[in-house]
Amino acid sequence: MMAQDPHVDLSKLKIDRAEATPANGLPRHRYWLLIYVGSTIFLGLAAFFFFKTMSGGEVVELTTVSIVSASQANALLTASGYVVAQRKASIASKATGRIVYLGFKEGDQVKRGTIIARIESDDVEAALAQAKAELGAVRAERNEVDQALQRSRKLLERQLISQAENDGTEARYSRVVATIASREAAVRAAEVQIENTRIRAPFDGTILSKNADVGEVVAPFAAGASSRVAVVTIADMTSLEVEADVSESNIERISSGMPCSITLDAYPDKRYPGIVDKIVPTADRAKATVLTKVRFTERDNRVLPEMSAKVNFLSSASSEAKNSPPIIVVEASAIVTRKGKQVAFRYEDESVTEVPVIVGPAIGILVHITSGLVPAQAALLEAMQEYTVTAAGHSYPLDRPFFVLATQNPIELEGTYPLPEAQLDRFLFNVVMTYLSENDEVQVVTETTGVKHAEPMK
Repeated sequence: MMAQDPHVDLSKLKIDRAEATPANGLPRHRYWLLIYVGSTIFLGLAAFFFFKTMSGGEVVELTTVSIVSASQANALLTASGYVVAQRKASIASKATGRIVYLGFKEGDQVKRGTIIARIESDDVEAALAQAKAELGAVRAERNEVDQALQRSRKLLERQLISQAENDGTEARYSRVVATIASREAAVRAAEVQIENTRIRAPFDGTILSKNADVGEVVAPFAAGASSRVAVVTIADMTSLEVEADVSESNIERISSGMPCSITLDAYPDKRYPGIVDKIVPTADRAKATVLTKVRFTERDNRVLPEMSAKVNFLSSASSEAKNSPPIIVVEASAIVTRKGKQVAFRYEDESVTEVPVIVGPAIGILVHITSGLVPAQAALLEAMQEYTVTAAGHSYPLDRPFFVLATQNPIELEGTYPLPEAQLDRFLFNVVMTYLSENDEVQVVTETTGVKHAEPMK
């Protein structure tokens, strides 16, 4: 270790401020200038080629192929709802006891007054027997008192007894008559108690659910934790209606008696005619909707309570629209004529393919497509059931194994139209997506209602 010299003059030290020269021989400020110029040229070329590519494409306006019925095309408004029985009751017992008989199950039909269930009634039956016995004894005493009264009146006429003795006989007879009335009332009360142990159907209907079973205790107000209130739930299937929420802004377009077409999600190919039965005179402030009840004018046994349904409010009733099958439609502007043939352009995978189509009659701004285009849902069901996909009139078998991905169909960009349960059961799992953010929602609207830049296939 070297010793430091205490006499070294540090004031003679200084910093050399001469310009440093990098190893490549260029000054530092020129080096950074070259990097800046090169980056600017690179970004300019990239922007040039990007805008050139974008400007070379064509602006394509998209539309959607859909499957509708004639009634849907004639609809003024569409709303979703559920089938609800307007006459429905949860039947319970007025007495407390254990169920000893339950003669019906879910789906059984019952008539008004039919005994559905009974609870134990040994105590009330014994009370009824006692009341009848007491009534019989009093009636027997009445016969004796009646004969005594007749003798007393004859003796009084002959003045063989005093008036006081006759009055006593009259009073005894009145007490016996009053006692008979009291015993008869006790018999009726005991009979009512027995009737309360019998649970009867209040109207003709169908058993929807069975809430208790033989051996369970039922009580009018379910005082105990283990006791039941309702034994069965019954509904009058002739009172089924669809309860649909209609937006406040569209309620003025609905009126009582308006014809409707009802489609159940469980049977999308079947349409039921109906009419607007009632518009509930109050609104839901949370949803800004008004409840509308639509009654079936024709119905079969497949219509069940709590089924989801879609209602098309029609401008006029039409038997032809009611019986016609669903058809594939697209906007008329999507069909063009090329070399004497009508064609449509299908956008898929950022490219456009020319597809020949056969066009049917026009339905408003839509046109019926009889061949050439297939809606997404029809292709999905065909793939799952027949393992083929049909396009332009030709069927193509799917190589196995394959899997199907599907999204639920949006309706008018206002919500999601649920697939029927029979179709949902075909999928292995379901991915639930929460509501989009504002930026994502804007992007979805732009993608579905805006324009696309696409290159035609050669």
